[in-house]
Amino acid sequence: MTVAADPRSFLYRDQLSPDAALRLTADALGRADDGELFLQYRKAEAFGFDDGRLKTASYDTNAGFGLRAVSGEMTAFAHANELSEAAIRRAGETMALIDPTTSAKAPPPQGNNRHLYTDADPLDLVPFADKVNLCQTIDAAARARDPRVAQVSVGLSGTWSVVEIVRPDGFVATDVRPLVRLNIQIVVEQNGRRETGTYGTGGRYLYDRLFDPAVWNRGIDEALAHALVNLDSVAAPAGEMTVLLGPGWPGIVLHEAIGHGLEGDFNRKGTSAFSGRIGERVAAPGVTVVDDGSIADRRGSLSIDDEGTPTSETVLIEDGILKGYMQDRLNARLMGVAPTGNGRRESFAHAPMPRMTNTFMKGGTDDPAELLSRVKSGIFAKSFGGGQVDIVSGKFVFSCTEAYRIENGRIGAPIKGATLIGDGPTVLTKVAGIGNDFALDEGIGVCGKGGQSVPAGVGQPTLLIDGLTVGGTAT
Repeated sequence: MTVAADPRSFLYRDQLSPDAALRLTADALGRADDGELFLQYRKAEAFGFDDGRLKTASYDTNAGFGLRAVSGEMTAFAHANELSEAAIRRAGETMALIDPTTSAKAPPPQGNNRHLYTDADPLDLVPFADKVNLCQTIDAAARARDPRVAQVSVGLSGTWSVVEIVRPDGFVATDVRPLVRLNIQIVVEQNGRRETGTYGTGGRYLYDRLFDPAVWNRGIDEALAHALVNLDSVAAPAGEMTVLLGPGWPGIVLHEAIGHGLEGDFNRKGTSAFSGRIGERVAAPGVTVVDDGSIADRRGSLSIDDEGTPTSETVLIEDGILKGYMQDRLNARLMGVAPTGNGRRESFAHAPMPRMTNTFMKGGTDDPAELLSRVKSGIFAKSFGGGQVDIVSGKFVFSCTEAYRIENGRIGAPIKGATLIGDGPTVLTKVAGIGNDFALDEGIGVCGKGGQSVPAGVGQPTLLIDGLTVGGTAT
């Protein structure tokens, strides 16, 4: 395995040195309670293979910094897409606009030398031709699986990013972050009807995992099975009914409908349904929800967050009782608690805010088959697509991409057009069974908040929920 000799060399070149970065940061943030200079170098590539040929291929690099000063609740932020003393000095003029601090300086994060993923650069380790050939191989293999396959789309992408957090107190932390992803979409056609199936996987590792035939063959099988199931789907029913959620990716409902409401900024401002409720029962007994950015190789994991705080497991809800929130440094300081390693930003051009990493409900003790047997009439939701969520209230609408009727404890016909409608806080109280089959998602999550997108992970066991509104198209 080839490892970059010195990843920091991408940040410090002719126009900037580590000593200069420390000096400029100390000068610019002298009036502030807290803040940092965030340096970043990032390169990314993406391949799109469609209709039997390479349709798109992109490669780009960018570098820059974000300089932030925090005084009380006030934040000053400036950024530029160059790494130079002159640009940082100009940005420092903006920091002078904040009110001088009247309190003690915030202490630096706890340092560590933990590495949850490789420093190696996935983009440079595999030749361009091999990446194109992988896409072509997957396309050919998928078309050979079944004569009903009408179209195959393959997406392969990777990024490699070097970040450094420099603080005015002399604290410096560096992280080197790989991220790869493979997407497969298959369209099948039968008797004039077309349906689509998808599969995606990825994480903070190298391309070699995605090149493993066992991985991409499984991806083909999953996407094809998904598409063929949809060929036989019937219109979804509508009304309030019992819903059985599958393990893994269905945790996206938990992420969106509940997770955002457990982020520190909404709770400090009192705009979350969970504000001021620490110690109260907010979910059914047995429901334990955590955010954990310290799981090796996971898409949502980080060795340190974008403020330099080490990630960890943060218990949000334990056995139905609200225990805490996800915190960045600013909101943690204003709420009188410790940061949890959830200060995240999309890039150097954005200020950090409290964000999820890998957020999931832990497994229970129920046999999934036994949970299914309890359902006299309802639906089984195995996978989800898009949805809409009101972060403050937790109200959501999610579309199911793979779902089935349940009749008398047995999975029946696949259904199409089903949507789940509800609100997160209420759903938590209606959990009637928690499976022992906990799973994390395959590594495809992207979380949006405040105009910023970051990679994230979700997960859960099979969940039995009593009385969830299902929107359908059956008449």
